[in-house]
Amino acid sequence: MRWTDRQRAMLLEMGIRLWPDATSNGASEAAETQLEVKSAQHALTPPPEQERSATAVVLPTAADLQQAPVPVRDDAVPISSGLSAMDWPELQVAVSRCTACRLCEARRQTVFGVGNRRAHWMIVGEAPGEQEDLAGEPFVGKSGQLLDNMLRAIQLTRDEAAPQRQVYIANTVKCRPPGNRNPQPDELARCEPYLIRQLDLVRPRIILAMGRFAVQSLLRSSEPIGKLRGRVHDYRGVPLIVTYHPAYLLRNLPDKARAWDDLCLAVETVKTCTGP
Repeated sequence: MRWTDRQRAMLLEMGIRLWPDATSNGASEAAETQLEVKSAQHALTPPPEQERSATAVVLPTAADLQQAPVPVRDDAVPISSGLSAMDWPELQVAVSRCTACRLCEARRQTVFGVGNRRAHWMIVGEAPGEQEDLAGEPFVGKSGQLLDNMLRAIQLTRDEAAPQRQVYIANTVKCRPPGNRNPQPDELARCEPYLIRQLDLVRPRIILAMGRFAVQSLLRSSEPIGKLRGRVHDYRGVPLIVTYHPAYLLRNLPDKARAWDDLCLAVETVKTCTGP
């Protein structure tokens, strides 16, 4: 892989340098080769069996979500035909009217998702913050700017482009927790079927799980991100890459380099699965 001037600029905005003080073509090529080798090594590492999530996932209706007791967080979600039959318009209306948990009480609006609904890439974040609650879209503000820079560095966008260059972005929770607190287990459980239906509709070629709650929801794992990243996981037959949330990266600048490794791994994984 050869980085264009625009990609190098995006990497610099992320805080990533391909090689310290590299001024010659030879030094740049050596740095790029090192990144390619590292990504290829990660991509060839199979995930342990215990990291694989269940392949059968079932879904409740919006009415069931509002009336049912809080489900137990295990490897299956209770089935209902209503939500599983919804297309995008019905699903978006169901989310906008949802009062299944206490988060509905303080929200300005729900944050459904954004991007190409046939995109090859799907990004799953955690919960909306204040800016997302105001805009009604995931990943806006400074964290959204960083995410866009990360995507542009690997030639992806949430704007108009071919499906293989586009992303669809959604959160595990569709309403902002008060004060930007962490979402509670019951809130994650009640909102999870909406995310699962979005994943079913998009049918992405790869999933990028950003942040602890996205990772825990999709992989059913309590392991820290540092132990889960760096290898390819499987979510119902779709390769899944674990990485840090952009909001975390803004507070922990040294981990931007690790996030870049994760993006490189994701790019190599897509190439391996689908070809150039």
